[in-house]
Amino acid sequence: MTTNILFKDECYLIQGAIFDVYREMGCGFLEAVYQECLEKELLARGIPFVAQQSLTLTYKGEPLRQLFKPDLICFNSIIVELKALSALNTQHTSQILNYLKATELRLGLLVNFGSHPKATIQRIIL
Repeated sequence: MTTNILFKDECYLIQGAIFDVYREMGCGFLEAVYQECLEKELLARGIPFVAQQSLTLTYKGEPLRQLFKPDLICFNSIIVELKALSALNTQHTSQILNYLKATELRLGLLVNFGSHPKATIQRIIL
């Protein structure tokens, strides 16, 4: 029996960049610091991404004035949501699920740089 993991190779590359950022910076900075470091690491590795892209929401088919900005969209298919908290909760999972629904993408990575002794990454599939 073979198991097909959604975007396996792409996630492996993103995870390598995340862990390198954590090895270099450690725990304890604000999310914005990790965002900037990860953008530099993704760029250095040639991983395609868009940061903080304003995306339109709709309600019953009508566009809203309110926009949302996922931290990163990598490979035009994977949302990467960054946190720097001592612990994640269900609200963080709900946030990335909503982002996936709104973008019609299928995979999100919820990354927490605030955990010790290493960054944690949760794969969330819609």
